[in-house]
Amino acid sequence: MSYDVITTGRISVDIYPNDIGVGLAEVRTFGKYLGGSPSNVAVAAARHGRRTAVITRTGDDPFGDFLRSELDRYGVDPRWATPVPRLQTPVTFCAIQPPENFPLYFYGRSPSAPDWEIDAEEVDYDAVRNASVFWSTVTGMVRQASREAQVAMHQARPRDDLREGQYTMLDLDYRPMFWDSKEQAREQVQRILPYVTVAVGNSDECAVAVGEGTADEQADRLLEAGVHLAVVKLGSAGVMAATSSERIISEPIPVETVNGLGAGDSFGGALCHGLLAGWPLKNVLDFANAAGAHVAAQIACSEAMPTSAELIAMLQDRGRESVPTEGTFAEPAPGAGEAR
Repeated sequence: MSYDVITTGRISVDIYPNDIGVGLAEVRTFGKYLGGSPSNVAVAAARHGRRTAVITRTGDDPFGDFLRSELDRYGVDPRWATPVPRLQTPVTFCAIQPPENFPLYFYGRSPSAPDWEIDAEEVDYDAVRNASVFWSTVTGMVRQASREAQVAMHQARPRDDLREGQYTMLDLDYRPMFWDSKEQAREQVQRILPYVTVAVGNSDECAVAVGEGTADEQADRLLEAGVHLAVVKLGSAGVMAATSSERIISEPIPVETVNGLGAGDSFGGALCHGLLAGWPLKNVLDFANAAGAHVAAQIACSEAMPTSAELIAMLQDRGRESVPTEGTFAEPAPGAGEAR
């Protein structure tokens, strides 16, 4: 079996409050969801009809069973989300205080977490090599075991994959609570960047990877490092994508933000879909931008991932001209449940 998208890295149970606008101490009820950035990206791509899988690990406990069941329900192959004895499945709590305050509290990640214990000897490298998109994150480079597995997976990919219709993608995803310093994170980014053809990050994440500067300067440095496509998120100014021959900005799509978490993962899954569909870069970027806006307007992350039809309707409603024709959109992957 070949996959359109294989992601690797973090998975967790996300515990999100049903009470909006207050701190965790005041929250009375919560909802339970599948979480973890690369796992969410796989869910997002499945919602666009892509055959997806995630290489990760859970605890050997009921929460791990829940995550595998949710992956399957969303149409993501869970075969490589294997349990680790004696480690607990991580749980992530979030306070939702829109429009900009969404603090995260990570539990079950010290001294390590199951998804940091991916075993390089157990990876299906043929599947990784043949996947149209391989997506990893900087967070996967935090601990030794997953770091070596992730590097080995990147080494299994053909380096000139962009010309072969494949994309090796790195989410710069810098989370300071997992690192001793920015310098430590930068060392690991520099180690893996030579294998990457598409890099995605906001200005702060790009600064960890290639240094401070304007979005144009950071994109130029990523391209100089060998990346073929640099995607720099500009916050309220939108998103920029740069290649050696073009540079495009997608204007933000205004929505009332409910929960800013998960928007980047929705963006990532839509980015994968648009690139694989072969759309012009402007179309891809606007489509991914709409995906991020859709999720930002809802509480959940994985449960809120949009279908292609929902995004094309959003772009049309906003009067965007760079909307791919409806015939290029796919139905959600088999088993990809509708948002509850």
